[in-house]
Amino acid sequence: MSVYMFPGQGSQIKDMGKDLFALFPELILKADQILGYSIKDICLEDFQQQLNQTQYTQPALYTVNALTYFKKIQDIGKSNKPSFVAGHSLGEYNALLAAEVFDFETGLQLVKKRGELMSQATGGAMAAVVGLKADTIKTLLIQNDLMNVTIANDNSHTQSVLSGQKENIARAQAICEQAGAMMVVPLKVSGAFHSPYMRTAQEQFQEFLSRFEFSPPTIPVISNYTAQPYSANEIHRNLAQQITHPVRWTETIKYLLKQGETEFEEIGPGIVLNGLLRRIKNEQ
Repeated sequence: MSVYMFPGQGSQIKDMGKDLFALFPELILKADQILGYSIKDICLEDFQQQLNQTQYTQPALYTVNALTYFKKIQDIGKSNKPSFVAGHSLGEYNALLAAEVFDFETGLQLVKKRGELMSQATGGAMAAVVGLKADTIKTLLIQNDLMNVTIANDNSHTQSVLSGQKENIARAQAICEQAGAMMVVPLKVSGAFHSPYMRTAQEQFQEFLSRFEFSPPTIPVISNYTAQPYSANEIHRNLAQQITHPVRWTETIKYLLKQGETEFEEIGPGIVLNGLLRRIKNEQ
């Protein structure tokens, strides 16, 4: 058995899914009807430079992750499903899809709304910090009166993503660099994702979520919000809370390793999660 990991925003790349679209024409037609535009054109052509805009990135990545998973299951057979699934931020929707909590169309509706709401956030910024432990970063933020900057992604023992207002992220970047960070990389986002600054988006998304009913997971899904397996009554809450709370990826991987899992596979474009997995294993 194995763990399937689904990547989130940042793994998108032009041409992703080029070998998959022709294999699932009915799903692509449904996707285009839900979205109101051609998902294939966004991924393969991107004439209007929309692929890196949050409201387009999220549906595009969800779709390609989903097609990658469906092709994988076709190849290995439905009886060979993974023992656990997990997704990084947006990727959690693909993990829930794999666990049959909802179908492809429902997941795409959720992701479309999520991307639209998150894209409306302004004034925020995010930056990846490499080479400092999360506890060290938290201490630095407290010492410099930057408590309104939060760790949005705990990606590995020495890689975190900060989230907050633009001017505070700029201050935090300089402080982390002075403290010995290997590098601090500003991310191309418009909002302070996975932080309390996303409260309005969270409240609106929570209302949208209430219109849907979900099925219990058929495969254990590890939640970004709790770093523990979902229970059937936590789905609405976890998806809403995820917007304003950090992605606890290091804890997620450590939980899975403690369960004796040794085989992990990234399902989707890129190798970002494979890289984080190696770091977490090496830093233990």
